[in-house]
Amino acid sequence: MKKTVTTLADGRELIYYDRADDTVRDAVDPRPLDAVSTSSEIRRDPLLGDSVAIASHRQGRTYHPPADECPLCPSRDGRHSEIPDDDYDVAVFENRFPSLAGDSGRCEVVCFTSDHDVSFAGLTEEQAALVLAAWTDRTADLAELPQIAQVFCFENRGAEIGVTLGHPHGQIYGYPFVTPRTEVMLRSMEAHRAETGRNLFDDVVARELADGDRVVLETEHWVAFVPYAAHWPYEVHLHPRRRVPDLRELDDAARTEFPQVYLELLRRFDRIFGPGEPPTPYISAWHQAPFRAPGREEFGLHLELFTIRRTSGKLKFLAGSESGMNVFINDVPPEAAAQRLREVASK
Repeated sequence: MKKTVTTLADGRELIYYDRADDTVRDAVDPRPLDAVSTSSEIRRDPLLGDSVAIASHRQGRTYHPPADECPLCPSRDGRHSEIPDDDYDVAVFENRFPSLAGDSGRCEVVCFTSDHDVSFAGLTEEQAALVLAAWTDRTADLAELPQIAQVFCFENRGAEIGVTLGHPHGQIYGYPFVTPRTEVMLRSMEAHRAETGRNLFDDVVARELADGDRVVLETEHWVAFVPYAAHWPYEVHLHPRRRVPDLRELDDAARTEFPQVYLELLRRFDRIFGPGEPPTPYISAWHQAPFRAPGREEFGLHLELFTIRRTSGKLKFLAGSESGMNVFINDVPPEAAAQRLREVASK
């Protein structure tokens, strides 16, 4: 992998990740852009104890542009985008409309490919491996910033999720605090260790493997399963068999096998609801240990992949119980979801 760091016209950082070591990236961004001005502010909720990012500047962000005006496509035929070069493998840049900025964190956009019309599931294993390398490298770089406490790499896919740009891309958030969801995991991890003397993540994976009903696929270095108490209609958790706290500590064997496993999961998601159905909307989220949290080595890196579509043509809405009290009601039994995801395996 070759990494090339440059800047856009308004001073934002742009990073190219290329498979070929001899690739030259010297295109200049000629756009007359003003410096990015943000109003991002972190406010603490005194009742719930969590944090909310107030970012009014995001109201003006790009919203469902036509394909020939996509800001994530390469710059070609006289049209200049966020990517100055006329082609790329993987590109990462600071978000022009960030939810978090400066002392309040950092937001980056990850363009998985220059091809506007492909999805992550349509990438080759070599391309997917390069995205994994980019996620890992960004995690390592952001870990060096004193204001960043935790890095979250994720992809929102589909208009139903709220995606406003059709180009295959994801995002990376560098939070200045430990997120509420991670804090809950850390507390559960500590309580489990105090009660049993064992690691919670190891025990969760061992339980799913021993039960077997909810296992979707397993390989030498990875295991994917629908969790026992799944919140979403179709939800899969992907764990490396050798527990590590974040992407930086995956070994070469797990990295080599990841593209095959992950692409298979994504392709199964697109087949859940049968032929003729539109692509399945999903969120794919890496959960990594916070950088400076006590006991971070006990945390188990894992990826959570889920869809808000509960059946053909119907979505799972977060209504009163979920939105008002954070108590999820799942219409699809986890065992049935796992069975369906096994049935749609690639032949």
